[in-house]
Amino acid sequence: MIQNITVLGSGVMGHGIAQNYAFAGYMVHMYDLKEAYLTKALTLIDANLSLLIRENIITQEEKDSTLERITVTTDLVTATKNADFITEAVPEVLDIKHTLFKKLEEVTGKDTIIASNTSTFSVAQLAEKMENPNRLIITHFFNPAQIVPLVEIVKHDKTSDSVVDTAMNLMKAIGKSPVVLNKDVPGFIANRLQAALVREAFYLLDEGVADAESIDLALTDGPGFRWAFSGPFKTADYGGHDIWKSVVENLAPELSKAEIVPKFIKEKVENGKLGTKSGEGIYTYSNSVVEEKVTQRDENLIRLKQIKSRK
Repeated sequence: MIQNITVLGSGVMGHGIAQNYAFAGYMVHMYDLKEAYLTKALTLIDANLSLLIRENIITQEEKDSTLERITVTTDLVTATKNADFITEAVPEVLDIKHTLFKKLEEVTGKDTIIASNTSTFSVAQLAEKMENPNRLIITHFFNPAQIVPLVEIVKHDKTSDSVVDTAMNLMKAIGKSPVVLNKDVPGFIANRLQAALVREAFYLLDEGVADAESIDLALTDGPGFRWAFSGPFKTADYGGHDIWKSVVENLAPELSKAEIVPKFIKEKVENGKLGTKSGEGIYTYSNSVVEEKVTQRDENLIRLKQIKSRK
């Protein structure tokens, strides 16, 4: 039975994951290398919970109890010694993860489940240096982790069935929508679908078919508007497979098949124009605009989540 949970890494994903567990009633240790990182993470969690209060999703009492269930530390042994389930959300560097997993095997009980939030590495890569790989699994959350329901669960041939079942039940217990992959493929499910769409969007912009704002709007007010409720297969069912057979066969030869990003994206990266993190990407941002847009995004996602929960 899962009671104590540890989240390793308090950054963009880690703090949201810790918030999920704590809000669901679990005692959470959140670990990071520096106190400053943990202080920032707690500030973000506090703001996230305050937003939920403003949206009439939770009460002040629920916020206070959630925060009380989170303990922060820069000591790995302290963070993990009583853990039943560990979520790893450290930087996407394989050597860092291998070193961490080796240490975890030394300081935790053999039944402690280790779950990685990786979006880059296969579970086989993560497990290759572990002595006891049957307790390793991937639970891939999506940003913002405290709001987006999806969690992709990826196992490998050495992952025990009990570990998969425990991870599934835990994700459901914290209000997530977990999906288990039958195969460990690069990018899992959602990022493969996103990458295919983004590649085509880059192509359309590079070819001058429309400007960036128009392409974004074509998605958010078109397919994206209905995708929140109907995925690609239901969309095909509603539209008719005869129609979608023609759509795919007519369009597939015309779609981008690029295996690298277009030149304009490479140039932006080379010039440090990375998007919101640098103030300029395809669009231009000020710090105040970024904060405002992130808050607005989260408000809209919370409202959408409430609508979807009525089905």
